[in-house]
Amino acid sequence: MMREVTATRYIAPLRSGGSVPGVVEADDLGTYVVKFTGSAQGRKALVAEVIVGELARALGLRFPELVLVHFDPAVAAAEPHQEVRDLHAASAGVNLGMDLLPGARDFTPEVAEVFPVDPVEAGRIVWLDALTANVDRTVHSSNLMVWPVLGVAPPRLWLIDHGAALVFHHRWDGADPSRVYDFRHHALGRYGPDVRAADAELAPKVTVELLRRIVAEVPDAWLADAAGPDETRAAYVDHLYARVRHSAAWLPTDFPGREELAAEEARRAARTRAARPDWLKRVPDLHGKPAAEQDWSVHLG
Repeated sequence: MMREVTATRYIAPLRSGGSVPGVVEADDLGTYVVKFTGSAQGRKALVAEVIVGELARALGLRFPELVLVHFDPAVAAAEPHQEVRDLHAASAGVNLGMDLLPGARDFTPEVAEVFPVDPVEAGRIVWLDALTANVDRTVHSSNLMVWPVLGVAPPRLWLIDHGAALVFHHRWDGADPSRVYDFRHHALGRYGPDVRAADAELAPKVTVELLRRIVAEVPDAWLADAAGPDETRAAYVDHLYARVRHSAAWLPTDFPGREELAAEEARRAARTRAARPDWLKRVPDLHGKPAAEQDWSVHLG
């Protein structure tokens, strides 16, 4: 069961995503990234976070602990921005927290150039994304973190941010368990993900009993479909289990090679440069040394 904590100190908002989560400290002395029920993405994004995140953990993938966070907007009364205060005011009560990974680094295309990922691990992650219709783990927005980067242990990939997954729950009457989604530009496609091995390993583990335990973690208040919480939970279980049994239909295997990806990226960059005004084209690169030129040997062990 997900633990319940109470937010005791509000640290800062995170503006890298549209939902504007906040970093808070809680009464268990932990630090969490909190996604709020009042965000524009709605509560279904939190449902997806719980179901996909807990399924990832059950299948042995690295995913930060999730907790239910009791949040009183008064904790963040000093927040200077009105739109963030409005978000907090609309989110009083139970929200979703993810354990903060201190010092974690985004898995960007530059990092991907120098960071080794085993095809078996890549296959497991792609398989999970295909099962849960998570189309938001791309080369440009990986929703993956590398952590630790400076610790005593070698860095590893951690999955985060699954609010855009389970796209079928936005329109249940069109949910098709054998639907194929486009994963050609998955963030891990360049590593030759062994999705067939992942299917053989992971599919038998996704049982009805496991899905029921995971879906039971979602608070009733977040399951606002007209059918009611129990019926909605059953719909998630039925659809995901049917999807597991139809894996031969949706298993992604068509990934572009490194040369094709490089060519596509060059075309995209050319289009971006062409769209810039002349004055911006003359601005030098002030971002410093790219990740591909950094020495990662001290971190990779």
